[in-house]
Amino acid sequence: MDAQQIIKAESDYVLHTYNRPPVVFTQGKGLRLYDSEGREYLDFTAGIAVTALGHSDTEWVTAVAQQAAHLTHVSNLYHSAPQAELAQKLVENSFADKVYFCNSGAEANEAALKFARKYAKREIGNQRLEIRDSTKISDLQSPISQPPISKSKIIAFTGGFHGRTVGALSVTWKEKYRTPFQPLLPGVQFAEFNNLASAEAAIDDDACAVIVEPVQGEGGVHPATPEFLQGLRALCDAHDALLIFDEVQCGLGRTGHLWAYQAYGVEPDMMTLAKPLAGGLPIGATLLRQKVADVIQPGDHGSTFAAGPLVCAAANVVFNRVNRPEFLAQVTQNGAYLQHRLKTLESEKMTAVRGRGLLVAADLTVEAAPVIAKARENGLLVISAGENTLRLAPALTVSREEIDTAVAILETCLD
Repeated sequence: MDAQQIIKAESDYVLHTYNRPPVVFTQGKGLRLYDSEGREYLDFTAGIAVTALGHSDTEWVTAVAQQAAHLTHVSNLYHSAPQAELAQKLVENSFADKVYFCNSGAEANEAALKFARKYAKREIGNQRLEIRDSTKISDLQSPISQPPISKSKIIAFTGGFHGRTVGALSVTWKEKYRTPFQPLLPGVQFAEFNNLASAEAAIDDDACAVIVEPVQGEGGVHPATPEFLQGLRALCDAHDALLIFDEVQCGLGRTGHLWAYQAYGVEPDMMTLAKPLAGGLPIGATLLRQKVADVIQPGDHGSTFAAGPLVCAAANVVFNRVNRPEFLAQVTQNGAYLQHRLKTLESEKMTAVRGRGLLVAADLTVEAAPVIAKARENGLLVISAGENTLRLAPALTVSREEIDTAVAILETCLD
């Protein structure tokens, strides 16, 4: 099929949940994508922060091809070496004691919310046992009272995005995403991002979990302040609530640290990963402390496709490359350079630049969509993070020369 036939077939047969431009990509190498007409594009989206090593990385391709020739899928009824190797790397290089694998960021967040609810139920049970064991029979005027809390509330934040499945959507801030599908998961309360007083008013003994992105992605690339995340940790400890960091977009090297939380001196109880982990193949992961793992039993959760040999072979390549001090240092340096170059464009149309590492946003006084379209016409792919915000999330292997090219194209689009 030619490009027009492909576009028509998708229009006829694929559910319309995305507004796609009339471009059909057929090949990629490094930070370059090529369409069906042979046009070249500089890709500063990385498939929404997914292709961490760029397109068709030689080591990644070799690992995937070799694994596909040996074993692709056996389901989670059986053991496989690539999954065990990946799990060991994730745990030994993070705060976590265990990892649960799935297929996407939304699934990782769904798992975290489920695990938090079950953990809280056990804590409620323990409290009731303590009341029973510490109460004298002679003191009882009526049957043993139960704690006046349900321990089921989940706190999320303004600007947060955690996915589009029902549970993940329930803790996603934007109303236009939530409203058509209500009622959603009960017991969710939103507080203001980076406002510790707002969080303190929401987090009480009824809270089972607090979910937050250390650096918001879809919400406009807004980093949390150290004081905010440190305060959330203290509040969760005080109320025995689990702190969940959503690092689906900002994790695994994107901010210049292996994990975004490392820049804050704060560790969560659970952390969710997905986008870059397998460099373009679908995978998600929920990392958790042992106290959470202890309440989860076989049958509580599961996934047929999660962390199969093929996707884990790819993920092991990505992790090994990203988890190098020199690689992360280069991300930090190039991220700072990207922000520096973008700030030279600040004008009446571009008013602010911010970000962490190679997750960068530029606020505009005009709508982002026409600028994105014009950039694409000039051979540059960028995406939005709000109606008036550009988001740049190139592969972590981007060069300074490619950054210069991207900024030069953007400059012409803002004239």
